[in-house]
Amino acid sequence: MLFTPYQLGPITLRNRAIRSAAFENMAYGNAPSQDLYNYHTAVAKGGAGMTTVAYCSVNRSGVSFDGQLYIHEEIKPALKHLTDGIHEHGAKASIQLGHCGNMTHFYTCKCMPVGASSGFNLYSPTIHRALTKEEIKQTVKDFGYAVDFCRECGFDCIEIHAGHGYLISQFLSPYTNRRKDEYGGSLENRMRFMREVLTEVMEHAGDDMAIVVKTNMYDGFKSGLQIDDCITIAKEIEKIGVHALVLTAGFVSKAPFTVMGGAMPIKTLAHYMNPWSFWWLRLALRFVGHLMIPTVPFKELFFLESAKKFRKELKMPLIYVGGIMSRENAETALAAGFDCIQIGHALVKDPDFVNKMQQDEHYHSTCKRSNYCVARMYTLDMKCHECVENLPKYLEKEALKYEEMWYPKNK
Repeated sequence: MLFTPYQLGPITLRNRAIRSAAFENMAYGNAPSQDLYNYHTAVAKGGAGMTTVAYCSVNRSGVSFDGQLYIHEEIKPALKHLTDGIHEHGAKASIQLGHCGNMTHFYTCKCMPVGASSGFNLYSPTIHRALTKEEIKQTVKDFGYAVDFCRECGFDCIEIHAGHGYLISQFLSPYTNRRKDEYGGSLENRMRFMREVLTEVMEHAGDDMAIVVKTNMYDGFKSGLQIDDCITIAKEIEKIGVHALVLTAGFVSKAPFTVMGGAMPIKTLAHYMNPWSFWWLRLALRFVGHLMIPTVPFKELFFLESAKKFRKELKMPLIYVGGIMSRENAETALAAGFDCIQIGHALVKDPDFVNKMQQDEHYHSTCKRSNYCVARMYTLDMKCHECVENLPKYLEKEALKYEEMWYPKNK
């Protein structure tokens, strides 16, 4: 089933394998780079039905890293070149649109960070203020404009990021939304911003752009959204008529490794940070890093049981993401009623992973989830530790330690 075509809204994918919107950090200076082009065209050449360019903010205030894209005219030619390259290899091109909310700093987004409510984000760390109603309306319009912009750049599909504790998720979660107006309070009110964004997006999508939404099944901590809340949210998204839903979980500022499972390689994370700009964070990581970023045990298909609960409640197409490391994993998810699957880590290790699964039904990714790529991507481009020349021995040792944790040699 994995290698059968799939009709996603108005577009046809050659197969059901989609590269997830895993952050590449290859948009140096907030613009597409040759590295970004090389990576996504390699994934397309490697057999994926569609590849998703990671997080692109709909405006400047929603940028959380210098290596992220945001919508502005100067990047249009490079994005068109990127989508042309993807199409040349037979894959469809998708881009994830969102706004990071309070997950940024003044020196990155060039303004005071904003969110659903005012407060202090310890994870960034930064003080942030609540969006005004006027700013909310403008942000909704920015999402619509971004869809038109991406169409002009040659993208076939848009993925709206409504999870992981970014702006839409910040409005949805009671942990980050303490507003007293019509955008806060009850879940019905907290869904208002999401509804307005998705309605605007669908109006601009017309009949030629596929629209996918990534949303949480749970936030991953007690004071956040739980499964029942998120099923209600998913049903609201279904009513709006988007073409598919990607089911994820986790909250970057509270439960970051719920998103992907495993452990954060603290030594690697600290190693690549600027020693002057982030000296205080490096120091904190050294002493309390594993308390700041707790380990979440990794297993293949780690979201599947939770995702099945949503499959029972929804009629719309669902895309499974979470621990796809083999063709057997992919076929298991598809047999459980999911329409497509998304792949992250395995395509970081090997952009040719989809072709290898097609050639060998027993093929298993050689990625062993050290999460070196995750620790590195916050400062440098996304890359597997086995692809790095002259890797310091202590970082190699750390990577091997975590690989052994999830894939013991004697197993």
